[in-house]
Amino acid sequence: MTGRENAPSILVVDDDDVLRERLARALAQRGLAVRTARDADEAASLAHAESPELALVDLRMPGPSGLALIRTLLEIDPHTRVVVLTGYGSIATALEAVRLGAVHYLQKPADVDEILAAFHRDELPLSPEIPLPTTSVPSLARAEWEHIQRVLTDCGGNVSQAARLLGLHRRSLQRKLSKYPVSR
Repeated sequence: MTGRENAPSILVVDDDDVLRERLARALAQRGLAVRTARDADEAASLAHAESPELALVDLRMPGPSGLALIRTLLEIDPHTRVVVLTGYGSIATALEAVRLGAVHYLQKPADVDEILAAFHRDELPLSPEIPLPTTSVPSLARAEWEHIQRVLTDCGGNVSQAARLLGLHRRSLQRKLSKYPVSR
């Protein structure tokens, strides 16, 4: 925990000890009061003790997911600004995170400047000088991967149930899930 008087507070929640501590150091160097947690239960406990202004939440952790943690943090303090950071991004989970109240969703690896900008992205006015991103059509493999992630999210992470809904054998689904996301 790194504390500074009158500095904006941020809670960094990630089960990867090395990444969590590197992010904490980098955020502290940028003037934020940083607290860290390795799972949703520890994060909820810290938030109940002192609600953070900002929260950087990993999506997949042991125990309750980052999506469940978004709900918890916003129940504790609706003014907490939450950004989800994950290595397993999909359109379905990004939409779910934003629907639950996250202000943005980033894929790992993301640098600290990107993370800090994400907390305030919804406050920035659209400027005519800044081109809007063009929409690209995802490949069939990427669309399949995103669909699998959406169904798995809808099943609360239950691989057996997701496999049944997708009409796949559980082991086949596990093999597909063990692969990295397909790029666009």
